[in-house]
Formats: sequence, C-alpha cells, structure tokens
Amino acid sequence: MPLRSDWSEELCPMRRGLDVIGDPWILLIMRDVLHGRTRFDEIRDSIGISDPVLSRRLRLLVDEGLLTRSDYLDGRRTRTEYLATAAGADLLPIMHAVSIWAEKHTPMPDGGAHMALIHETCGAETTSADTCSACGDALQSSDVSWDKPWKNRRERLVAPAPV
Repeated sequence: MPLRSDWSEELCPMRRGLDVIGDPWILLIMRDVLHGRTRFDEIRDSIGISDPVLSRRLRLLVDEGLLTRSDYLDGRRTRTEYLATAAGADLLPIMHAVSIWAEKHTPMPDGGAHMALIHETCGAETTSADTCSACGDALQSSDVSWDKPWKNRRERLVAPAPV
C-alpha cells in the first residue's frame, strides 16, 4: 500500500521497498508479530490502529509475502492469526536500525528509558542492527529480545513460520 505512488515497478530498490514497508503501521505490525502478538485483536490493541486500517495492512503484508495466515480453533469458531514469513523476519535489522537511530537522535519522553537489544545466544546487549556487536553472530528473530524498562519486561522475538 504505497504512501504516495505505486513504486512497485521502479528500478530503484529503495522505492520498491518503501512501496511495501513505507507506511509506519507496517513496521509496527511486523514488530508485534515478531514479538508473538499474532492475532488481530492483539495487534490492534497493542498499536492502537483502527480495524479497517489494520485489515488493509494485514492483507498487504500477506499479499507481499511478509506474513502468512494460519487458522486456529477458538472454541467452536475458526479464527486467523498472522505469522511472519522468512521475508518478514528479514525486516528485523530494519526495525533494529530504526530503534537504534531513535535512541540516539530523538529525545527520550518523560518516564522513558533505554531499550536494549539483547542477543540471547551470548547474553550481551548489541548496538548493531544485524550483527551482535559483542560476539559477531548474525542476529535472528529467534535469538533476540528487546528489554523494555518502561514496560518492566523483556520480550523475546519469535522465529518465522516454517515454510
């Protein structure tokens, strides 16, 4: 869902990429899915998005191959949850880079605190978006946690859905 124009046929990869992920809701939805919030209501309540906007963004993310739909039984009713694909999990370095940039270049609101990106494999905080700055391993969604002191918790990310 492009913000301004349809850039899907552009030769410039930045334009093609922004055609898919240029809407701010997209990265927030992907953040939540990678944190294990996979159901419509969970995502909506977490990021404060309206039902119609969330429906359109989820449809786009499925169409673009960043999410996959999976049905589950809720009592006697079948519902849908959304799971990150490998392509969706590949957005992790972008989300890390945005967070690291914002920590460095935007003012901390009152009551805020530093969010640490923790590489669970070695246990160290990393200051890099794609590689652990302590041990040098590539960061994968299944081995990273975000330590959010303002929420008083550490949230471990989840692996992409199996193909």
